[in-house]
Amino acid sequence: MIRSFVTVLSGTLASRLLGFVRDALMAALLGAGPVADAFLAAFQLVNVVRRLLTEGALNAALVPAWLRLYQQIGPTQAAAFAGRVLGTVSAGLLAATFALAAVMPLAMSVIAPGFAGEETLTLAVNDARLMLPYLAFAGPSTVLLALSSAQGRFALAAFAPLLFNMSLIAVTIVLLVQHPDPTNAALLLAGTIGIAGLLQLVMLARRGRGVSIASPVRVVLDAEMRGFFGKALPGMVASAGPQLLAISGAIIASATPSAVSWLYFANRLIELPLGLVGVAMGTVLVPELSRALHASNKAALAELQSRGLELTIGLALPATLGLMILTEPIVRLLFEHGAFTDADAVATARVLTWLAAALPAQVLTKALQPAFFAREDTQTPLRATLIGCGAAIALAFLLGHSFGASGIAAGLALGAWANAAVLIRRGAARFGFAIPPASRRRLPRIALAAAAMGAALWSAAALTLGSQTGPHIGAAVVLLTLIGGAVILYALLLLALGVVSWRETVRAIRHRPAPDLHL
Repeated sequence: MIRSFVTVLSGTLASRLLGFVRDALMAALLGAGPVADAFLAAFQLVNVVRRLLTEGALNAALVPAWLRLYQQIGPTQAAAFAGRVLGTVSAGLLAATFALAAVMPLAMSVIAPGFAGEETLTLAVNDARLMLPYLAFAGPSTVLLALSSAQGRFALAAFAPLLFNMSLIAVTIVLLVQHPDPTNAALLLAGTIGIAGLLQLVMLARRGRGVSIASPVRVVLDAEMRGFFGKALPGMVASAGPQLLAISGAIIASATPSAVSWLYFANRLIELPLGLVGVAMGTVLVPELSRALHASNKAALAELQSRGLELTIGLALPATLGLMILTEPIVRLLFEHGAFTDADAVATARVLTWLAAALPAQVLTKALQPAFFAREDTQTPLRATLIGCGAAIALAFLLGHSFGASGIAAGLALGAWANAAVLIRRGAARFGFAIPPASRRRLPRIALAAAAMGAALWSAAALTLGSQTGPHIGAAVVLLTLIGGAVILYALLLLALGVVSWRETVRAIRHRPAPDLHL
């Protein structure tokens, strides 16, 4: 599991870092005014579906179902099932793309009610329609990525999303050089998103030829497919919890000028650690848990669940503390360029502080959901997600009325914790969370290492940053040194406290999974 986790982690980290470059360039190009609000509101709509489909969410239903057929009936039937899923998902998303294009003014009015009667609504509709082709191309890409994960080919699923960000970065750089009108620049970027989806599909079709899919691919809505989608759709919605929270925040923030942009850019920083854990959990842990369940291997099941919990907490705690301590310097370094002003940076940093408080809850949710998904239970995570989103909307509306964008972010954070609380309660009632003694010893040590790292980082930041908070080379060097030093210190503390050892880490990374499903 560790080797696969590291593979997926590496690809996701590369994609997230490119995403930061992309967003920094977009902030410099569009700033945080009406044009940026319109583009980012449209992008959030498409991005929710993109994340829901391409970043491990479909694994929640497809991987357990495919593995069950493969192990109980045989590879031929599993390949035929994959072909039917590929055809049906592709056709469904193509139809949904045309339908959404037709009702886009209504959809954007729901997503951003504050745009009603403003030119911003027209801009958002035009941007969203140009982005929509991505959704049609995402259908077959999604199935290919999920089947690659089910068959143990994690590298393809990990590195395929890089092409999306690379395409947007290239076009944004060209636009920054040419200095076009911001409205036209946003339209060109929106069109690039659809093209990036096509490029990703072509790459997957070429690289994923070893994925077992029966031909001809068919569109089928028989009882088997209806049962599959009955489980898949709730799981996909549940996996998109963080993105649904972001949409909820955008709905409420649309009435406040620039607030949609502040929330978007702050949330992008949260998505780095959340994406690392979420994609790795969905891509690696669900298949491994499914194999253990089908083999009735209780020891392996307990080990996988405890390891997943340790890995997620071990990543979430230091990331949360680091973001809270270095909030404003990070925002200034990444986004305070071009049209993105000092006031925008300050407002975004305040929002980020509250969103960071939700990170442990969101990561914990990502660690708990696979235990339900591997048992083909997608209803419980769905109910937890809906409860969390409902709480977030209500609290964000109330707090946003008094405290603006920061209050909205606080409401979203409380909604994330409500989601995690429901999953913990339901999981304990259904199958329990039996943490082995070794994990019970390691988890407090992980928390202690994170707390010590946070204290050291806070002290170092107070001594070294000072006025070095602007977007210039001196601040960048100091900030990167602080982050790098904190990572090294945290790793050394984990070693010193006996949480990990070099020998065990190297052995786990070198360990290759069983090849029985590598077709």
